[in-house]
Amino acid sequence: MFTKIDKHDGVPAYIQIMNLIKKEIMLGRLENDDQLPPVRELATIFGVNTNTVIRALERLQFEGLLEAEHGVGYFVRSAQAVNKEVVNTISSTVKELKKSGIDLQMAKVLLEEVWKND
Repeated sequence: MFTKIDKHDGVPAYIQIMNLIKKEIMLGRLENDDQLPPVRELATIFGVNTNTVIRALERLQFEGLLEAEHGVGYFVRSAQAVNKEVVNTISSTVKELKKSGIDLQMAKVLLEEVWKND
Protein backbone atom coordinates (compact mmCIF):
# COMPACT_ATOMS: atom_id res chain seq x y z
CA MET A 1 0.00 0.00 0.00
CA PHE A 2 2.63 2.56 1.06
CA THR A 3 6.14 3.04 -0.33
CA LYS A 4 9.30 4.80 0.79
CA ILE A 5 9.30 8.52 0.29
CA ASP A 6 11.74 10.24 -2.06
CA LYS A 7 14.19 12.14 0.13
CA HIS A 8 15.55 13.97 -2.93
CA ASP A 9 12.14 15.15 -4.13
CA GLY A 10 12.41 18.63 -2.62
CA VAL A 11 9.04 18.17 -0.88
CA PRO A 12 9.32 17.73 2.90
CA ALA A 13 9.04 14.11 4.02
CA TYR A 14 6.01 14.71 6.25
CA ILE A 15 4.10 16.27 3.34
CA GLN A 16 4.96 13.32 1.09
CA ILE A 17 3.63 11.00 3.81
CA MET A 18 0.44 13.07 4.11
CA ASN A 19 -0.03 12.91 0.34
CA LEU A 20 0.53 9.14 0.25
CA ILE A 21 -2.07 8.59 2.97
CA LYS A 22 -4.52 10.97 1.28
CA LYS A 23 -4.01 9.13 -1.99
CA GLU A 24 -4.88 5.80 -0.36
CA ILE A 25 -8.04 7.36 1.08
CA MET A 26 -9.03 8.93 -2.24
CA LEU A 27 -8.49 5.67 -4.11
CA GLY A 28 -10.68 3.88 -1.60
CA ARG A 29 -7.90 1.66 -0.25
CA LEU A 30 -8.34 3.23 3.18
CA GLU A 31 -11.91 3.68 4.35
CA ASN A 32 -13.68 5.17 7.37
CA ASP A 33 -12.71 3.44 10.62
CA ASP A 34 -9.67 1.71 9.06
CA GLN A 35 -6.72 1.72 11.41
CA LEU A 36 -3.35 2.78 10.09
CA PRO A 37 -0.30 0.67 10.89
CA PRO A 38 1.56 1.67 14.08
CA VAL A 39 3.80 4.75 13.90
CA ARG A 40 7.02 2.71 14.11
CA GLU A 41 5.88 0.44 11.31
CA LEU A 42 4.99 3.45 9.16
CA ALA A 43 8.42 4.96 9.90
CA THR A 44 10.05 1.78 8.62
CA ILE A 45 7.80 1.65 5.54
CA PHE A 46 8.42 5.30 4.63
CA GLY A 47 12.12 5.19 5.56
CA VAL A 48 11.93 8.11 8.00
CA ASN A 49 12.05 8.58 11.77
CA THR A 50 8.96 8.31 13.93
CA ASN A 51 8.81 12.08 14.59
CA THR A 52 8.33 12.70 10.86
CA VAL A 53 5.46 10.20 10.75
CA ILE A 54 3.85 11.70 13.85
CA ARG A 55 4.06 15.17 12.32
CA ALA A 56 2.27 13.95 9.17
CA LEU A 57 -0.39 12.08 11.15
CA GLU A 58 -1.03 15.05 13.42
CA ARG A 59 -1.48 17.33 10.40
CA LEU A 60 -3.94 14.85 8.88
CA GLN A 61 -5.73 14.74 12.21
CA PHE A 62 -5.92 18.55 12.20
CA GLU A 63 -7.40 18.38 8.67
CA GLY A 64 -10.05 15.99 9.97
CA LEU A 65 -8.95 12.97 7.93
CA LEU A 66 -7.61 10.97 10.88
CA GLU A 67 -8.42 10.56 14.53
CA ALA A 68 -6.00 9.39 17.20
CA GLU A 69 -7.17 7.07 19.94
CA HIS A 70 -4.69 7.21 22.81
CA GLY A 71 -2.86 3.92 23.21
CA VAL A 72 -4.64 2.40 20.23
CA GLY A 73 -3.54 4.25 17.08
CA TYR A 74 -4.73 6.40 14.21
CA PHE A 75 -8.01 5.78 12.38
CA VAL A 76 -9.44 7.13 9.14
CA ARG A 77 -12.37 9.39 9.99
CA SER A 78 -13.19 11.24 6.80
CA ALA A 79 -12.71 8.92 3.86
CA GLN A 80 -13.86 10.44 0.62
CA ALA A 81 -12.96 8.07 -2.16
CA VAL A 82 -12.85 9.41 -5.67
CA ASN A 83 -15.48 8.06 -8.00
CA LYS A 84 -14.02 5.12 -9.97
CA GLU A 85 -15.12 6.80 -13.19
CA VAL A 86 -12.91 9.79 -12.37
CA VAL A 87 -9.94 7.47 -11.77
CA ASN A 88 -10.61 5.76 -15.11
CA THR A 89 -10.78 9.13 -16.86
CA ILE A 90 -7.49 10.19 -15.32
CA SER A 91 -5.94 6.87 -16.31
CA SER A 92 -6.97 7.20 -19.95
CA THR A 93 -5.83 10.83 -20.01
CA VAL A 94 -2.41 9.81 -18.67
CA LYS A 95 -2.13 7.15 -21.38
CA GLU A 96 -2.91 9.78 -24.03
CA LEU A 97 -0.37 12.20 -22.56
CA LYS A 98 2.32 9.52 -22.60
CA LYS A 99 1.41 8.53 -26.15
CA SER A 100 1.81 12.20 -27.13
CA GLY A 101 5.26 12.36 -25.56
CA ILE A 102 4.23 14.65 -22.71
CA ASP A 103 6.22 13.97 -19.55
CA LEU A 104 4.95 14.20 -15.97
CA GLN A 105 6.38 17.67 -15.36
CA MET A 106 4.68 19.13 -18.43
CA ALA A 107 1.45 17.28 -17.59
CA LYS A 108 1.49 18.99 -14.18
CA VAL A 109 1.99 22.38 -15.84
CA LEU A 110 -0.87 21.72 -18.27
CA LEU A 111 -3.17 20.48 -15.52
CA GLU A 112 -2.43 23.53 -13.39
CA GLU A 113 -3.14 25.86 -16.29
CA VAL A 114 -6.43 24.16 -17.19
CA TRP A 115 -7.37 24.10 -13.49
CA LYS A 116 -6.85 27.87 -13.21
CA ASN A 117 -8.92 28.62 -16.31
CA ASP A 118 -11.92 26.41 -15.50
